[in-house]
Amino acid sequence: MKIGILTSGGDCPGLNAVIRGAVLNGTEHHGIEFVGIRDGWKGLVEGDFFPLTRHQVKGLSKVGGTILGTSRTNPYDGERGGPENIAKTLYGHHIDGVIAIGGEGTLAAAQRLANDGINVLGVPKTIDNDLRATDYSFGFDTAVNIATEAMDRLRTTGDSHQRCMVAEVMGRHVGWIALHSGMAAGAHIICIPEVPLSLEDICDKVNSAAERGRAPLVVVAEGFKLIGQDEAYSDKGLDAFNRPRLGGISEVLAPEIERVTGIETRSTVLGHIQRGGAPSGFDRVLATRLGLHAVDAIVDGEWGQMVAMQGTAIVRVPFSDALGELNTVPMERYEGAATLFG
Repeated sequence: MKIGILTSGGDCPGLNAVIRGAVLNGTEHHGIEFVGIRDGWKGLVEGDFFPLTRHQVKGLSKVGGTILGTSRTNPYDGERGGPENIAKTLYGHHIDGVIAIGGEGTLAAAQRLANDGINVLGVPKTIDNDLRATDYSFGFDTAVNIATEAMDRLRTTGDSHQRCMVAEVMGRHVGWIALHSGMAAGAHIICIPEVPLSLEDICDKVNSAAERGRAPLVVVAEGFKLIGQDEAYSDKGLDAFNRPRLGGISEVLAPEIERVTGIETRSTVLGHIQRGGAPSGFDRVLATRLGLHAVDAIVDGEWGQMVAMQGTAIVRVPFSDALGELNTVPMERYEGAATLFG
């Protein structure tokens, strides 16, 4: 059996650990041959493959990024896209199926290909933790740790100048990174997409913190919307899946907070720093386990599914369980965090 592996969508700490886990399990226990697919669905469509052996994956669990490269290509686009052309490409290279490691967009494409007869198995990847059917996705823990450290640093400079610091984190349309990192860093208010707030709500907490002699820390998810705002802030166009590229809401909020409160306010967009660098220990272990179990699922012929973490176990679920609705922050989780605000 020969299996291709691809990583698609935004890069994420832990991708290489999945690749390593899959290749080691497949080659050592099942006699599977692997090929790397360069740059996500783009490489699959174009037939850009290379041998992926134990030698290529040695020491990868601690390495950030992806040795395969990634892109946001839609496998149904272009002259060589679509299931019929992809099936011919796989057949021509004697590849029996594909492990697709990615987030919501990648897994939606994988589900569509699986429904069209291509052997695809999914591995969930997203720092946003926005996929249903898995309690945690690898990359999330690392992103939270990076964001927390950055906020700790912002608080020291905020304390020195008695400034309000607004830290913007990723997450697209869910607030998990903001919630966890904001709680860990002791934010005075956390703004997430699931809970629209008014400027007055935010400024009340900023003033409350300042009155107690604190330098206010505001944490805002990139997909946050003020009450009355129809869409999340975006001025960066669309990605390959026609989704808006979010980011910059903190730069809108900071001058408004300063205007209303009179407190000097600075914004910091953490951006892609949350995706970079070595994965945390938790993410290395989770990613490795997902890679191992992905191969076991393939050996059992469980194509058209996704491996996922539920509780402490790794299970197999249909793509449909993970797609359609986002894994949003429950209101009770936000209300618990809100007890600490101000």
